[in-house]
Amino acid sequence: MCPAVLSISLVTFRPDFELLTLAVDRLRAAVVKLGAIEASVVRLVAVDNDPGGGRGNCLQALLKEHWQGDGREFAILSGHGNIGYGQGHNKAIEQSSADYHLILNPDVLVAEDALCNALEFMAGNPDVGLLAPAFVDEDGSLRHLCKAYPTVIDLALRGFAPDAVKRIAQRQLARYEMNAIDPHAVCRGVPLISGSFMFFRRSVLARTGGFSKHYFLYFEDFDLSLRTAKFTTIAYVPSVRIVHKGGYASRKGIRHWWMFGRSACTFFSRHGWKLI
Repeated sequence: MCPAVLSISLVTFRPDFELLTLAVDRLRAAVVKLGAIEASVVRLVAVDNDPGGGRGNCLQALLKEHWQGDGREFAILSGHGNIGYGQGHNKAIEQSSADYHLILNPDVLVAEDALCNALEFMAGNPDVGLLAPAFVDEDGSLRHLCKAYPTVIDLALRGFAPDAVKRIAQRQLARYEMNAIDPHAVCRGVPLISGSFMFFRRSVLARTGGFSKHYFLYFEDFDLSLRTAKFTTIAYVPSVRIVHKGGYASRKGIRHWWMFGRSACTFFSRHGWKLI
């Protein structure tokens, strides 16, 4: 059997199985395209954070039907309870011996050529240790998921301010959202990227130690980005495209607001506070 060139981790917590099935189908199509170019094995690890563990059989059935096949292996890790997003991924990362590891949200749809383009870019740019994709909007336009170091005001505006206030603070938000970046061009030296799709050289990811245990949900991706950037280059690569079906914390209710605020305080306490 060929060695695993890529491992992928998905962390689930009471997922929308219709959306998860679509995400796995899109991922499988990308792996099939990759396999047509080079003989390789891609291993998918689904980490079930449901404390009850009642969805394990559903996950097993889904992956057998929609994932398993030539060059595609999978494993399910469960029974550990809801240990948080980052720690869930860490369980999968610890098992990986592949050349590359993809941290992926279960609500992300990858383009058919996304994995081919990611591997091609990484092979040709050995200085890059972490790759961020382009986000395809519903109208087909490209956006990046890169961010500058945030201020407290940035996070309050972007997460919770009404649209009228955001329009007034457009310049402030443009800096944080790095709107000056051309979404159609490769950008090196990106400070922060979204945890919905983080394509790592596994050697780089191993050096970081993975996600920090200090975060349960939110900002673990920013923390990992900053630690990664200390010894490698993070690049935005627009030929690697995704659609992200997830929402913002402000749309998910008071409990998520509280978790967002707590993780923001942890992030600023560890990396430095900036008010405006």
